[in-house]
Amino acid sequence: MSTQSQTNVTIGLGFLERVMLSTLTTLPCCVFLFINGTMLFTLRSKLVFCETSRYILLYNLLFSDTIQMSLSQLLYLLSAWRLRLTYPVCGLLVMFAGLTNEVSPLTLVVMSLERYVAVCYPLRHATIITIRNTAVAIIVVWAFCSLNVLTRVLLLLDFPFSDLDSLQMTDLCNSLVMSIGPMSDIYDKAYTCFLFTSAGVAVISSYIGVVIAARSASTDKASARKARNTLLLHLVQLGLSLSSTIYSPFILLISKIATRLVRVRMQNFLYVVFFILPRCLSSLIYGLRDQTIRPILVYYFCCRLTLSPQSRLRPKINGVN
Repeated sequence: MSTQSQTNVTIGLGFLERVMLSTLTTLPCCVFLFINGTMLFTLRSKLVFCETSRYILLYNLLFSDTIQMSLSQLLYLLSAWRLRLTYPVCGLLVMFAGLTNEVSPLTLVVMSLERYVAVCYPLRHATIITIRNTAVAIIVVWAFCSLNVLTRVLLLLDFPFSDLDSLQMTDLCNSLVMSIGPMSDIYDKAYTCFLFTSAGVAVISSYIGVVIAARSASTDKASARKARNTLLLHLVQLGLSLSSTIYSPFILLISKIATRLVRVRMQNFLYVVFFILPRCLSSLIYGLRDQTIRPILVYYFCCRLTLSPQSRLRPKINGVN
């Protein structure tokens, strides 16, 4: 999980080094948050986005990724500046980060199934993939992830908080500190393995189904090709989400063979690559690929300004203003 990303990243660093490292991670994070925020605003700027299931699912994916990215950076800065929280506040941040981190792969599963139905059952797509069913699927995803968070909270009840002199933490806030006891560690590993294995099987099965359907004479070849490419994108996104779980083993390996300065630089680089960048790729890729989203997204990226009178975007977006 991303909340365990920066446990000891800045131990022993001076003030200027902390400022430099915080700036090098915060600047790209702010840029990516701006991109995601623009994309979220774009997906609420026209009625077609609010009434199309795949855009609603995309909004849910981007929303969870944006919250996850914000919480990851907040926990990073708290660690960088050695700020210690109380157990309740740390637990709340860790649980919210865990919740949004798990929503993304499950949303990708629903998006993959939607593309599978669109290609393999085009005549029934409108009756199966309705706005109501999409809303129910999103609620189920959040409820399932919330149930997992509740389970983690129940596992924390074994910790003797009454024996503590104060609720003030002695360690930095991260998911490792909040995973108290062997049962919590076993549960986290088992759940993560189950989540990504199930999601991977669902996305790959959808892809295989679309490939098989594409060979049928009755299938729209162009639609099948686009769906196949979209499912490949979902598989890449799932892989990027999974990459965050191998961050800690990488850092442990680097700490054994590298100097402190090299380790700190690698930690910051891997943090941006594994946690920040994957949460931004969805909005960029979808925004540039989708012919409906692209002109509006470019319009807002340009702050509603056009480069020339001959290339005005304003008439193309049908009353976005």
